[in-house]
Amino acid sequence: MTDRIPAVQVGAPDPELRNSPIIEESDEVYEIAAQTMPDEPLCYFNGNAYQHEQFVCSGSELLHCTRGVWLREGSCDPDNP
Repeated sequence: MTDRIPAVQVGAPDPELRNSPIIEESDEVYEIAAQTMPDEPLCYFNGNAYQHEQFVCSGSELLHCTRGVWLREGSCDPDNP
């Protein structure tokens, strides 16, 4: 049985509100960003602040707050984990 990570549903990012970058850990962007990222304790999604290590669901996508950026961690879809 797969353990589900508790995460609040935040919807789609609104470009008019404050949002931290969403990246893939395997992206070259992550390697570059990891070198320049300040050690931010918060990530932002649609103007709301979330703590480092917190998870949210944006649609069916699971996001993990890490040092001020969102990392894609998988699926929030219970039928397609």
